Amino acid sequence: MTRATEAIINLHALGDNYQLAKQQAPNARAYAVLKANAYGHGLETVAKFLSKIADGIAVACMDEAAQLRQAGILLPILVMQGPYSLAETQEALDLDLELAIHREEQVQWLETLEQGSASVWIKVDTGMHRLGFAVEDVPAIVSRLRNHPRVSKLQLMSHFGCADEIDHPLNRLQLQRMATLSPLGLPTSFCNSAGIQTLPEAHGDMVRPGIMLYGAAPLIGQRGPDAGLLPVMTLQSEIIALKQLHTGEGVGYGQSWSAQKPCVIATVAIGYGDGYPRHAKNGTPVLIHGQKVPLVGRVSMDMLTCDVTQLDHVAVGDKVTLWGTGLPADEIADYCDTIAYELFCQVTQRVRVRYLGAR
Repeated sequence: MTRATEAIINLHALGDNYQLAKQQAPNARAYAVLKANAYGHGLETVAKFLSKIADGIAVACMDEAAQLRQAGILLPILVMQGPYSLAETQEALDLDLELAIHREEQVQWLETLEQGSASVWIKVDTGMHRLGFAVEDVPAIVSRLRNHPRVSKLQLMSHFGCADEIDHPLNRLQLQRMATLSPLGLPTSFCNSAGIQTLPEAHGDMVRPGIMLYGAAPLIGQRGPDAGLLPVMTLQSEIIALKQLHTGEGVGYGQSWSAQKPCVIATVAIGYGDGYPRHAKNGTPVLIHGQKVPLVGRVSMDMLTCDVTQLDHVAVGDKVTLWGTGLPADEIADYCDTIAYELFCQVTQRVRVRYLGAR
């Protein structure tokens, strides 16, 4: 019998979330961010579904972009970390990719090549201090690349460091720094999911929706449904055992939880070997028969346990939702001191994936 643990990916919900991003930034193109295996949702399948509605795709690195081209994806694809070598730069031009350029060596690689051209985004470090040219250095880079034969189109991009905090002062500071480059007259891209929702003045010519596509909230303290987003991944398993515990008896490794009164414990076939976080706290909710019940004891590699005493009817084989429809991933992330991004990305290959709405 096949283990029941599976991730159900609702592609129709993904499409609705993408359309919401378009509605919230109506004057900008929207490149769907599909890095890290589409945030754990399946790179090729997600890209193929979005290929009929998206303006473009953004990925982190050349490997991801090349995989999409090999899969037949013809949409514009932006490589947000740019090439890592001269050879990758040529490959990017050969594959008709858009490149983010954030350091001097990448500029030199472009200038060295003798054939092909690419749409280039100059990455501007407006305050996040990971990648990008200093604001004062950008005009010189633009001058070098504006009419270069290897550059078919030139644009500017940056990235908010704190857009998930609506009133964070860095947001305004970054906008002000980017605005000093407006005399260059180049198209811009600045907004991630949070910026799309809260900084309409920064939408520019292209936005980059990421986490909102997958139904999780981009703002601190918010959950997906609060933002009008639909859950895309529902992680499910089933009960494989039921145990009656007496007062004082514990469960699991380390006996870190013990019953305060007689109770019924359900063992569920999912653990950190499947990507469910080992550090989930006692009380983290799971969903059974549409009701939230608390996780108790330590999560192990293949199993976790929850207290189902409050349920009227429970049996081996009953479905258990770990996050997704009826239980936002943001809520689970709060209990685990992490973010929904990490929950999605850490689902392992052992979990069977089932798509709803695949073409």
